[in-house]
Amino acid sequence: MEAANKKILIVDDEQPIRTLLDYNLRQSNYDTVSAADGEEAIYKAEEEKPDLILLDVMLPKIDGMEVCKTLRKKGIETPIIMLTAKGDELDKVLGLEIGADDYMTKPFSPREVLARIKAVLRRSRSEADSSEEDQVLSSGTLTVHPQQYVAYLDGKELEFTPKEFELLAYFMQNKNNVLSRDQLLSAVWNYDFVGDTRIVDVHVSHLREKIEEDTKKPIYIKTVRGIGYKFEESKGK
Repeated sequence: MEAANKKILIVDDEQPIRTLLDYNLRQSNYDTVSAADGEEAIYKAEEEKPDLILLDVMLPKIDGMEVCKTLRKKGIETPIIMLTAKGDELDKVLGLEIGADDYMTKPFSPREVLARIKAVLRRSRSEADSSEEDQVLSSGTLTVHPQQYVAYLDGKELEFTPKEFELLAYFMQNKNNVLSRDQLLSAVWNYDFVGDTRIVDVHVSHLREKIEEDTKKPIYIKTVRGIGYKFEESKGK
């Protein structure tokens, strides 16, 4: 019942993989649409308005990374699970950095795919169904509106990827608390990356570039050597 009326866009240039995923998703009561290249993926994402996208990295015409980046630039926040045959850690970091919600390396079992889809959709639904009033988070001249997904610095709206925004909001909800990298991975990415915490460092670096006057002397996000980071309360810049 949980999958009823949920539409999944399957993007892969290999017909056997599309067929396998399509069969297993439909068996689990999902609706499906598919695309075989990057251009078709962008078109289907806009026209079909799926609830989640399974997106292969290696695609003809436009690769999966560019597809993900393009969709996010267009303001399409549909959850994306990246699929790839590569085992390169850099690919995983890059995929998540540009806005993907999860990442799976081929070969994978249909059961694992279904479990990941269920987890990502559950998280997305809980965020969308939240009825709490927008709690404004502020520190110095930095203001964040978690429910509206907007942030301002010195009155000017900032641009973040979804994960950058979620990380910043989590930092500000835990001001002055030391947060380990593993804790941040669990809270923001909701997935166990088996100790690979470089994705946190990448996102923190990007956040600093956007909110700090001097990234080498940050006033907001401080590094706690050997542990992680701490967002310090600031009364002014």
